[in-house]
Amino acid sequence: MNFKNAFHLIILFGLLSCNKEKKSKVLVLYDTYCASCHKAPNIQDLPKHIWKDNVLPAMAARMGIINQENHPYYKLPFNEQSAIIKTGVYPYKPIIDINDWELLKNYIIKLAPEQLPSRKDTIKSAPLSQFREHPISLDSVKGSYYTFLEIDTLNQRVITGSRFGELTSYDLNTKQSNQIGRFDKAITNARLNGDSIFVTNMGVMDPNEIPRGRTVLRHGQETAVLQDSLHRPVQTLYADLDKNGTEEILICEFGDLTGKLSLLEKDQYGFYEKRVLLNLPGALRIVIKDMDSDGKEDLVVLMAQGDEAMYIFYQKAPLEFEADKVIRFSPVYGSSWFELVDFNGDGFNDIITVHGDNADKSFVNKPYHGMRIHINDGDNNFKELYFHPLNGATRVMAKDFDADGDIDIALLATFPDYENYPDYNFVYLENINGDAIKFKQEHLANINLGRWFLMDAADTDSDGDIDIVLSAMSFGFTPATEELNKIWKESYTDLLILENTLH
Repeated sequence: MNFKNAFHLIILFGLLSCNKEKKSKVLVLYDTYCASCHKAPNIQDLPKHIWKDNVLPAMAARMGIINQENHPYYKLPFNEQSAIIKTGVYPYKPIIDINDWELLKNYIIKLAPEQLPSRKDTIKSAPLSQFREHPISLDSVKGSYYTFLEIDTLNQRVITGSRFGELTSYDLNTKQSNQIGRFDKAITNARLNGDSIFVTNMGVMDPNEIPRGRTVLRHGQETAVLQDSLHRPVQTLYADLDKNGTEEILICEFGDLTGKLSLLEKDQYGFYEKRVLLNLPGALRIVIKDMDSDGKEDLVVLMAQGDEAMYIFYQKAPLEFEADKVIRFSPVYGSSWFELVDFNGDGFNDIITVHGDNADKSFVNKPYHGMRIHINDGDNNFKELYFHPLNGATRVMAKDFDADGDIDIALLATFPDYENYPDYNFVYLENINGDAIKFKQEHLANINLGRWFLMDAADTDSDGDIDIVLSAMSFGFTPATEELNKIWKESYTDLLILENTLH
């Protein structure tokens, strides 16, 4: 080998070594900074422009690299700025070397696709056949803004709470609505117990860092604040968890940059003391269930902001919980709801989740949005065995709607693909083969009735089968056609009862 060829080989090996070193460094940076507080997202899951214009600037701000393009306090009032500063989410100075940040940023942008693959929907779907539509108007006002919905079968009524603090009852027998009372803005929970009314208000719905929510008890003309300064609470549960005869209150404070899962325990003087079970944003839904068969109530919880995950909080001693993270999702999934049900009939509780929140920094139709069925192995280890695609899926109800002995699924999508599948706002999946997990899909074809936001299911007409109630939200979270937005804002339809025609 002559000197010239040897020299070229030395240069080539040097370049390969440098590239390998550079690649290993950027992978370390990605694992260090993109998987430190949540599961590392797949770079291929978001298109290049979303990474470049939205996600990466937000990431930079969280690492203390703040400039005019990604300033987290831009145009915010002083009290909002102060609240954000107190969180410590945005460091005062960079926590990553600027050259390392440029290396990481360029690596992500280079690998990200120009656009996500368009999902050519191969799932056959037909208009609803098992359910009959009954549009309901609760008032004479155009547009609907309901933030709470619950079917009260004991009193044969539907309870709704609005974004403006109006609590309303709709009598399923007389078909008349009645305003129960006015409360603070954005009702997310209401409990009517005799003459007592418990209400939780979210406060301001838009993402913010000031805790403006509260839970109150109204009896007659008197109102007592059970807990204030709640950070965007989205669910409230009342239960005697330690079985001592006194109810505790569980609250999912979804929050924004910060949030928490909270437990309120009544003291000897009748006041509630607040205890934080999990100090993370995104607390969304709790189901109370004894998951380890020890006779004590446990908590199954969905966390949906940042570190998206399913937890089981095992109650080891009275009101003392031990958390176990049993399922973890990518932070771009937009986890939105879950059902706890024995799907395959083996005696163990399985978890059905939906993913489709598409209102934040990464609005684009995502092929991984939809419903996932996670089967329990008997020791609360869960394995995903089925995925059903549905853009913008945000609610799921799992019940035997056709009374054939297996679990059917009702899905609601707040963020459907309005360009290609505008009538997939509500989808019904009939379970036609429980062993293979196979469904027959039907959809609500009349998209002019409303933009559906919440869902509940129960026997509304006492005929022995399960009906479904949807509530409308005229407010546009994501782009729909100008024509549809106009129709929804002019509509008087507040609720839609889907009457099950099985009986």
